[in-house]
Amino acid sequence: MSEIKEPVLSKFTSYQILVIVILALTQFTVVLDFMVMSPLGDMLMKSMDLTTTQFAFAVSAYAFSAGVSGIATAGFADRFDRKKLLLFFYIGFILGTLFCGLITTYPLLVAARIVTGVFGGVIGSISMAIVADLFALEKRGRVMGFMQMGFGASQILGIPISLYIANAYGWQSPFFMIVGLATIVWLVIVLKMKPIVKHLEVKGDRNALTHLWHTIKNRDYRIGFFATALLSVGGFMMMPWGSTFAINNLNVTAEQLPLLFMVSGVSAIVIMPVIGRFSDKIDKFKLFAIASVWMIIAVIIYTNLTPVPLWIVLSVNVLMMIGMMSRMIPSMALATALPKLQDRGAFMSINSSLQQFAGGIAASVGGFIVMQKTKFSPLEHYDTLGYVIVGISIIGIFAVYRVSKVVKKQLHLKKV
Repeated sequence: MSEIKEPVLSKFTSYQILVIVILALTQFTVVLDFMVMSPLGDMLMKSMDLTTTQFAFAVSAYAFSAGVSGIATAGFADRFDRKKLLLFFYIGFILGTLFCGLITTYPLLVAARIVTGVFGGVIGSISMAIVADLFALEKRGRVMGFMQMGFGASQILGIPISLYIANAYGWQSPFFMIVGLATIVWLVIVLKMKPIVKHLEVKGDRNALTHLWHTIKNRDYRIGFFATALLSVGGFMMMPWGSTFAINNLNVTAEQLPLLFMVSGVSAIVIMPVIGRFSDKIDKFKLFAIASVWMIIAVIIYTNLTPVPLWIVLSVNVLMMIGMMSRMIPSMALATALPKLQDRGAFMSINSSLQQFAGGIAASVGGFIVMQKTKFSPLEHYDTLGYVIVGISIIGIFAVYRVSKVVKKQLHLKKV
């Protein structure tokens, strides 16, 4: 039996490990930049006198600008060294985040989030293209697991530290921290990552617009676009209101809030590599479906919570986080298997853009669903938000099933 499993669990080379670490660190900084808006939400809404709709727009501004940027760059994504592309957009992300830390008014906050989204929103798609280029499908589940650890690490370290320094030095200070860390990561990419140009060896005579259209009109690709766009809706609907709901509905104190995010992050760090290994050993769709049902149950419970002891809030939050993150690894591994080598950059860019667009719409819709009469009153209709997420998640199960069928068909044709 061990001989059968050996190819699936084959070891990474030292350079592949380096690439995983680099991509996980870029994921950490980009995710933290977006995630930090949630714990800072209550502070921002009170300091800038924002309504739930205004704050939702500040969050969705990032997503919409990232979506536009991804579509605009999709036609060119397969025409350049992926390392150079990563460096270009990462330095833009760093400058946009710096802008976020320097602003003092709501209009400038929206503008800063737009700039950051234009660059930061493309980094994930570039990373996925790099993963697809450098790692065989049977290794990608584990790679996705390690990369998603950046999400957990942002909650274990990034968000608690961000909240601490925000309480001490103001809500702008976490953005300066992200700039410092991201600058170090950017220099590591310059010095340690090799050029990624294998896709350039595949000759093609299509210009950028033709390449973009060729990618969009591919039916199999569109199945993947639809499925992955649905997956981002739940997170974007819930995340902006995380701190506001915890503080004003569940009576979690500002001092306890870092612990809430840290415990969720620890659970993500622990579970992600495990899910990654499972994703490489068993059917990816089955794993996704199980995780989706798990998440649906947790979301219903969490969005209907009333003031309860902190340990209950922590437990339900952990269960919900495990379900959400466990869906992402097998679904993204399946998505990377859809495009051909010469289309990967364009596919990932469009895929990421549609996720961002869907997420931006979800955040905006969430801002209209939830209401808060005063800055200190409980959020209303958060349970309604949960039921909307449940309905979308059920549709997502069927959408990812279609992706799984396409991938299995492609793998069968390659073997024939």
